[in-house]
Amino acid sequence: MENKDILDEEASTNTQQPDNLTTATAAGEEAVPVNGGESEETTESNSAEGFVAETERIGSELAELKDKYLRLYADFENFRRRTAREKLDLISNANEGLLQALIPVVDDFERAMQSIETTDDIAAVKEGISLIYNKLFKTLENKGLKPMSSKGETFNADLHESVTQFPAPSDDLKGKVIDEIEKGYYLNDKVIRFAKVIVGA
Repeated sequence: MENKDILDEEASTNTQQPDNLTTATAAGEEAVPVNGGESEETTESNSAEGFVAETERIGSELAELKDKYLRLYADFENFRRRTAREKLDLISNANEGLLQALIPVVDDFERAMQSIETTDDIAAVKEGISLIYNKLFKTLENKGLKPMSSKGETFNADLHESVTQFPAPSDDLKGKVIDEIEKGYYLNDKVIRFAKVIVGA
């Protein structure tokens, strides 16, 4: 009786197997999964599919970023070319306003030259030239040109160019401008021509 009980227990334990174990068929056949266990092939195919999907996602992101980069580069190149062209146009037409303002003065000079040939009245010629000079000066003044007053001022190397030095007629004129050989000019408070002066020593 005891032997029979032992044999029944062994038979029952042999029929109960763990979930993840595989059973082998007779004479060396491949193992078959038992009770829902996964094979290595399924795991490898899942990881390969995940890798392919991740590679495709990274590839599409890279293509999108490359497209954005190319568009940005093209926009920058267009901006650079447009700016260079506008700069060249600005340089070539910078004096357009000034020249348009000076054309009427040139017309006045032409009329004055014609009248000089036909008239003997010197006073009228002088008056005409004086009027043209005033018109020219006002035109330049409206464009920002301003004459520099140097005579009697203390010599300043930022404004004046000393041509020579003469003995000062009085002590208070030492180091000051005695005479002005060529007038200096400002353009909107920037010196565009230094005054050529004689300085008292």
